[in-house]
Amino acid sequence: MSDSHSTPGTSASVALPPVPAIGGSGHRIIALIGPPNSGKSTLFNRLTGLNQKVANYPGVTVDYHTGQIQLNSRTLDLIDLPGVYSLTPRSEDEQVTHDVLAGTMPGIAKPDAVLLILDATNLSRHLMLAAPVLSKGLPTLVLLNMADDLRKRGGNVDTEKLADQLGAPVALISAARGEGLETIRAFLAGTVALPRPVELPILQNVPACRQWAGRMSSAAGYRSPAAPIWTQRLDAIFLHPLFGPLIFLAVMLLVFQSIFVAAQPLMDGVEEVIGASGEWMRGALTNPWLQSLIVDGVWSGVGSVVVFLPQILILFTFIGILEDSGYLARAAVISDRTMARVGLQGKSFIPLLSAYACAIPAIMATRTIESKRDRLATILIAPFMTCSARLPVYALIIAAFLPERQLLGPFLGVRAAMLLGLYALGFAAAIATAAVLQSSVLKARRQPFVMELPPYRWPTWQSIGLRLLDRSRIFLTRAGTVILGVSIVLWALSSLPLQDGQAPPIEQSLAGTLGRTIEPVIKPLGFDWRIGIGLITSLAAREVIVGTLGTIYGIEGGDETSMGLQEALRQNLDFPGAVALLVFFAFAMQCFSTIAVVKRETGGWKHPIYQFTYMTALAYVAAFAVNHMLRWWGV
Repeated sequence: MSDSHSTPGTSASVALPPVPAIGGSGHRIIALIGPPNSGKSTLFNRLTGLNQKVANYPGVTVDYHTGQIQLNSRTLDLIDLPGVYSLTPRSEDEQVTHDVLAGTMPGIAKPDAVLLILDATNLSRHLMLAAPVLSKGLPTLVLLNMADDLRKRGGNVDTEKLADQLGAPVALISAARGEGLETIRAFLAGTVALPRPVELPILQNVPACRQWAGRMSSAAGYRSPAAPIWTQRLDAIFLHPLFGPLIFLAVMLLVFQSIFVAAQPLMDGVEEVIGASGEWMRGALTNPWLQSLIVDGVWSGVGSVVVFLPQILILFTFIGILEDSGYLARAAVISDRTMARVGLQGKSFIPLLSAYACAIPAIMATRTIESKRDRLATILIAPFMTCSARLPVYALIIAAFLPERQLLGPFLGVRAAMLLGLYALGFAAAIATAAVLQSSVLKARRQPFVMELPPYRWPTWQSIGLRLLDRSRIFLTRAGTVILGVSIVLWALSSLPLQDGQAPPIEQSLAGTLGRTIEPVIKPLGFDWRIGIGLITSLAAREVIVGTLGTIYGIEGGDETSMGLQEALRQNLDFPGAVALLVFFAFAMQCFSTIAVVKRETGGWKHPIYQFTYMTALAYVAAFAVNHMLRWWGV
């Protein structure tokens, strides 16, 4: 049956009607909804595993994850809705969640059932979301997550009483430990009895929802768990005005040192595999043109980027651990003190932090900022943060021009210090730009900063592993599409026009001609025509310059004695020019995809054009200054 509630005094099982799902696959749709920090993503990963994909809601900039659940002979589509505290559409997150549950989101059918996940250790607050969700009339299973933490800390709740109060089944689970998942599958299979229906009040404002949630939790005998002593002690240290920032700096030092030290053996292994496979292909291919295309063009270009995958995965492992443990929320509180000085708030910290992965999701994440002024300011400065696409460029140049020496014993080396300095340089540029914006075109009163601090938890390796797989897929997809395409085009430009039926010297090719055309503009920065070609191709994606240089130097070598990429750089670029190139990449906005997202997010071309022009000009002036200062100092 399709009714979401049973008749008075009886119980009934849930039956999910066959409603067409996203894309018309015929699968039934289950919506997963919950407040931020409720463990929603952890549960989603538990239920779907590797059967996940990311899409974008039609007409808005909010991303969503979908995954599939295999239940007996049926396949269910699980939609992970944005984390919200209410369904009052004040932000894009809340608007999207409201529209999906109401069945008014274009291209997405109304869900057949809802999994509402709440933090059992913070029930009086999280229960505020239950009334508007249950009022939609959809079959709903209320999941009280972190049941293990609730028991351990002396808390308690009577799920049967709460179910009677809500008119919906309630279950205690632990998504992190995988406890209680059988109840979810039973609910989806239609074998969970529904309690007697109740008349839910129509609550239009936050104070009313808060009062209702308090009454419901009290009626269910809810006893709030005691705050862990070790949580209070850790917060006393991590949120300390002096020790907090110092600890944050120490964590960052550990991350950047690991990127070079821990990743080096893995990178050496990947490089050996790429080199050996390239030589095998060179020997297997007898046609010189095909050999040049595959080995010198495609393999040199793509392989020179893939070798940096271990460093990127180490970076995201640390970010995942810090986020899942609850530490990043504390870092946002710490950063709010710095943000306040430039007119921003701590809520800008999370999007800016995610920009270390990629500016595109970071710009989309600004939708959680209620103030339009702060949101626009965060969008405009997000590309300054050192995204993962810059990491291969930084790592290549730093390894080529800086020998590894210790600065603080085994804790910090020269290369890690340089990398940390580049990250700090991008952050400083973002903060300085925000200060200029907030004191001029975006001047307004600063909004108060309020943020819920989640409890400290041990990260789950399954969740981190799934993120790393997702990041690897994104990175390798870019390597197999954008970088592959650019490598093939660059090889063609480097092989034409033919001279006596042979490819010309690269400096006389179309690519060389293009590079020499812009060389007078970039020569004051210490760059030659080869770097110029790389700057042009990197507009598609920053890391493409590594593949471009790999292709150029591979073609220049022409055989198995071709110079290594680092050695080739040292022979064609001096130290001042190398530092200037690092500074240029720290500031320049070389990513067409980011420009397109900013245009969509701000509703026009005005802001992305201003942003691209400003960042390019700043990159040019800064690189020019660094190049000439180092030469003047005799470096």
